[in-house]
Amino acid sequence: MNLLTVDNLTVTLATGSGDAQAVRNLSFNVGYGEILGVAGESGSGKTMTALSMLGLLPYKGRASGSIMFDGREILTSTKREYRDLRGKEIAMIFQDPMTSLHPMLTVEVQLTEHLRHHRKVSKEAARNSALELLATVKIPEPAAALRAHPSQFSGGMRQRIAIAMALACEPKLLIADEPTTALDVTVQAGILKLLHQLRKERNLSVMVITHDLGVLSSLTDRIMIMYAGSEVESGLTSDLLKNPRHPYTKGLIAALPGNSASNSKNLLSIDGMPPELGNFPTGCAFHTRCKYAKESCKVAIPAVTNLDSTHRIFCPVNPFSEAANSGIQS
Repeated sequence: MNLLTVDNLTVTLATGSGDAQAVRNLSFNVGYGEILGVAGESGSGKTMTALSMLGLLPYKGRASGSIMFDGREILTSTKREYRDLRGKEIAMIFQDPMTSLHPMLTVEVQLTEHLRHHRKVSKEAARNSALELLATVKIPEPAAALRAHPSQFSGGMRQRIAIAMALACEPKLLIADEPTTALDVTVQAGILKLLHQLRKERNLSVMVITHDLGVLSSLTDRIMIMYAGSEVESGLTSDLLKNPRHPYTKGLIAALPGNSASNSKNLLSIDGMPPELGNFPTGCAFHTRCKYAKESCKVAIPAVTNLDSTHRIFCPVNPFSEAANSGIQS
């Protein structure tokens, strides 16, 4: 049984030119204690997928489909039910911790506020829990840190404080949206190690959203690649990174700096630009940038092809299958 099961999720946003689908017919799951990575370029629908789970879509945004969490449907939750869910059962950390940390309030106020709200504990008990949380995320001198303001910490330390806040009520699912962006490499490594440690110690399920496949390679159990609001490929991390089968996934991996698949000294890139919201191409949305595209790709909505029990792609051509390769070689 999975902790999270998303089925046929569609997220529609209001734009200046009318309604537009930011997420389209998306289905995936996250198991208990599993770390799922969600990758794709900006605008692929990664963050909107996460926000739909918490009832935090932008004004006039709406979601349809089904989101089952721990055995119950949450997509139809009321505002009150979402308030009880956020932080307590599903928590989220954001790309820039300064967007989730109030600059004028001390760390103690921000860490203890929702502890007291969700757990109904005393001020002293909440403070003791806050000290333990800061120690858990490796903040030096937790007592002094509680009295400080977010601006007094480095970017890496602020992100650790944001993680502590997210863990305060012991959620079952942690959503990390670009948790290491704008951090230097050594700080990134520390944050990733911390997330892995927390999963192991707490049997925490984690959904990591990023555009950096390098981050996911050392952290996740599975990866889902998104493009133009839909899944294009998913599979076990080691399998997907070593044997990508969708042209878009291959392009993302080839574009990684230092990729041994390329002998060129220049960085590789995927031709073209991601489509704008509300202007997704018909058929396979990637066909405008895909060198393997055929006329049918412009019309046919990609159906799922299960390569094995854990690896699947959404591609009408499947150019890297054995049959396709045989045709190319002949």
